Parts: sequence; structure tokens; C-alpha cells
Amino acid sequence: MAKKPKKEQIKPGTSLQEMDIASPGGNLESYINSIHNIGILSPEQERKLAEDLYYNDDLDAARKLVMAHLRFVVYIAKTYSGYGLSEADLIQEGNIGLMKAVRRFNPEVGVRLISFAVHWIKAEIHEYVLRNWKIVKIATTKAQRKLFFNLRSKKKNLGWLTEDEIKSISKDLGVKPAEVREMEKRLSGLDMSFDPLEGDESDDANYAPAQYLEDSSANPSEIIEKEDDSALNTTQLYEALKQLDDRSRDIIYDRWLSDQKLTLHELADKYGISAERVRQIEQNAMKKVKLNFPLD
Repeated sequence: MAKKPKKEQIKPGTSLQEMDIASPGGNLESYINSIHNIGILSPEQERKLAEDLYYNDDLDAARKLVMAHLRFVVYIAKTYSGYGLSEADLIQEGNIGLMKAVRRFNPEVGVRLISFAVHWIKAEIHEYVLRNWKIVKIATTKAQRKLFFNLRSKKKNLGWLTEDEIKSISKDLGVKPAEVREMEKRLSGLDMSFDPLEGDESDDANYAPAQYLEDSSANPSEIIEKEDDSALNTTQLYEALKQLDDRSRDIIYDRWLSDQKLTLHELADKYGISAERVRQIEQNAMKKVKLNFPLD
């Protein structure tokens, strides 16, 4: 039997353009096959490249470090396949985490780059999963994030957790039992389509939010008409106030337009006149306003 030709190994320094590798969003299988042909760096090679980047800001060294570790991102991304998200997108997000890790890697720490990069790769994938798993954000606090990525693996069956299981999980993860119950409810809930599915004539179509969320009393044309009338009335009112003398205008403002309205007696003290005189000024001012600028 003829021996199969040995697969040619691509050097770690080869660029994506030179390799003609498709992005993860294009031909995923071709992408994975290509990056697995990239040679793995020895500890000495990795340290040399890391030093060139860390001390000399050598971007070519950074590119070589990223290229040599793309296969590890694929491996990590595959462990998140259970969330129903595109594997190509997960890989792409993991690649962003890898690039961040390469930029921050200190060769003097004494660990291999992948050991340092795992945290950054997972962090980017976690953010992507949380942003896209559901329409409504499901985990915002540190405890919720911890529960989101660990709760399903800790459940022993498909049913609801028992009190003993809740206590055990809360103890293992260092969170409150109430947070375990809340996350279980969130993970069990499903997103609902706003509109009924096309061609769906079942009773379920009547329960789509589009069927009951509309406010029939909110007519857009009527709302705009009311807003226009209100704006016009406000303009007319302030134009009318300009026709009054200063004292009459201030009394109308303090009595009806101010956030902290004054009483007749308070205005009487302010202007040094009787409360009855304030009432007369107010009435005369209102007559002038209505005469010159009749309001609806």
C-alpha cells in the first residue's frame, strides 16, 4: 500500500491571507482544518515572541502568537455548543479574547500563554452567550452569571430542583438559595414571538403579545392633535401674560403657574396689600387674558 503523503505543516508565522483561511463565519470546516495545520510553538519560541511583543511592541510577534493558539479557541468554543448559538460566532468571540490575552501577557510570569489566555477566551464567550441566549438579559450580577453557566450541569434531572438540591448548589457555588430559585425560573422560561407565526391558526396564536398588548385607546392622530393643542394653548397663555403689567403677571404666575403656588394671603404680604385687593387684581388679569387670547 502506498503511504499517504504527509500533511504539510504551516509555520506559526504564516498570515491568514497567505494561508487563504476562511473566517469562522464562512466555511467553518475549512477554517478548523487550516488552523490545525499551524505548528505549535515550543516553550522557547513562545517566550521569545512574547518578549518581543512585551518589550518591543512587536505586532508581528503578536500575530504569530495568536495564530499558534487558534486551535485552543476552537476547543474551548465547542464546550459551549449546548446554548444553541453558532459555533462560528463562539469561535470568533473566543478569538477576540485570545487577542486581548496576547496583548496583556507578561512572559516574566512563568506560565504558558494558553494557561493565561483561557480566562480571557472564556470571558468573551461568556459575554456573547449572555447577550444572545435570550432577548431579555438573563444574568447581570456575578452570582447570576455563575449560576447561568453551572446550574444546568448540576441538575440531576429535568424536573424542578428540590430544596435539598437548592441548598447544596447554593453552598457549592457560594450564592443564596433564593438566587438559585430565581435562575432556575429564568432558565426554564422561553422567549415568546411578538407576532403569531405565519399560517398559525391554532388557539396559541391568540396569545401572541401582538394580540393583546395594543392599546386601542391610543390613537396616534388624536395624541398628536392633543399635543399640538396643548402647545398652542401654552403659547397663547404666555403671549397673553406679556400684555399684563408686572404685578398682575406675577400674581397670575404665583397663583396658577408656579410649582409652589402662593395663597391670596401670602401674596397680600408679598405686595403689602389686602387679600381682597389681590383677588381683584387676579380677576381683572384673567379677564384680560380671556379677552385678548381666548383659550379652548
